Amino acid sequence: MDVMQRRLLTAGAVICALAAIPSLASADVVEIGKLDPNVKSSCPGPVPKCYAFVRATGYQAKVGTTRGLMTVPADGRIVAFTVGLGKPGPKQIDFFTNGTNKFGAPSVQITILDPKRKLRARAVAQSESFPVTPYFGTVVQFPLTKSVAVKKGQIVAVTSTTWAPILATGLATDTSWRASRAKGSCSDVATQTAQIQPNQLTQYYCIYPTARVNYSATLITNPVAPTTTPTKTTPKQTTTKKK
Repeated sequence: MDVMQRRLLTAGAVICALAAIPSLASADVVEIGKLDPNVKSSCPGPVPKCYAFVRATGYQAKVGTTRGLMTVPADGRIVAFTVGLGKPGPKQIDFFTNGTNKFGAPSVQITILDPKRKLRARAVAQSESFPVTPYFGTVVQFPLTKSVAVKKGQIVAVTSTTWAPILATGLATDTSWRASRAKGSCSDVATQTAQIQPNQLTQYYCIYPTARVNYSATLITNPVAPTTTPTKTTPKQTTTKKK
């Protein structure tokens, strides 16, 4: 076998090997409800009151003309979530922690909701709870010790069994969020309404306009198999006669 023939056969083998390399089945990283850097949690705010998210599970229903901000776009796993925290002063912290309602130490976690009819939703999964006091005044991301499986169409909600300064208030009237409170109890912050029981079904009747819950969730989607299967190419063997 002469040099020219060996080179042609080698080149053909390389082409065959390249054709046999499989396509990548890649996953996407999606930030559900990406935070707006211009929207800050209102605690403390321009008014004497400090607004906080208390004893509830909630999700952002609408921002402007955009609905479904916290709806899961594809099957996958939530691996982290982010909250934008206000910076309450000592008196405000004492009011929420030790005041009349004794909410306790501030904390947050995420809850996955399966939406049902008549503004009801069932809690199907949730993360561990994280204390937030050390992070007041910052935007902090919490990586989950164990990722949470989600399905397309479910809702990523935020939960605090105590309180957390994650509410941005004084926004436009076309911005609103919903909480796990039934009709007639929208102003009741003393009662624990956070969805913390497995498969708990709760009504999200209460909607709060001109406010946004400052949180987002990081989703890694399940990998999607390639639509085409690479085909193996058989090279032609070319011989060169010696003269």
